[in-house]
Amino acid sequence: MMGHAGMAATVVRYLRSVGAPTTAAQPVDALPRPHLRAVREDERAPVDAAEFRRVLGHFATGVTVVTAPATEAPSPPQGPAGFACQSFASLSLDPPLVSFMVARTSTTWPRIARAGVFCVNILGAGQGDLCRAFAVSGADKFAGVEYDDAPVTGSPRLAGAPAWIDCVVHAVHTGGDHLIVVGRVEALGTGEGGDAEGDVEGTGAPLLFHRGAFGEFTPHAGK
Repeated sequence: MMGHAGMAATVVRYLRSVGAPTTAAQPVDALPRPHLRAVREDERAPVDAAEFRRVLGHFATGVTVVTAPATEAPSPPQGPAGFACQSFASLSLDPPLVSFMVARTSTTWPRIARAGVFCVNILGAGQGDLCRAFAVSGADKFAGVEYDDAPVTGSPRLAGAPAWIDCVVHAVHTGGDHLIVVGRVEALGTGEGGDAEGDVEGTGAPLLFHRGAFGEFTPHAGK
């Protein structure tokens, strides 16, 4: 059985194998390493997977699209990469860090790891179709999608997104059947209308996901 240090080393070797940086360009003081472990073959889930999804579906989340720029290697060159992601969170203010989770089986993650950078596009209320387009596999997700380059990493910054966060991969940790990706924020901003307080109709309104369906945010009358 692979030990904790071995699992951490495996993640580092994986990142190096796809050409992604394994340390930040500007290192920060590290906290004690978290407990890392893999799920053993003989372990059984304590709860039913379908029940797990059903109950956790009651937790409403925002929706993002995580993107990475085109890469030249390996040959042939690949276009930009992206996938729809609910498991995004702010992690640290000093240094500025964010995180997202991605399945180990993801075909998009290796391309993001190879680029070593990514942009988190926070989707707005009218971008449900855009989210669905980035949630499928095996298609050209950027076909017909308007975007420009994020200022530091060049990752696709999707038109109409209320906010964006431009990042460099800072660290990757194991989390069962997922990877926990930590990004160091290099630049961020909001789209037109993204700062409009209480705006639920314009660009600043968020796209929400709850119990398998998209929805919108309505401010409480009493604030």
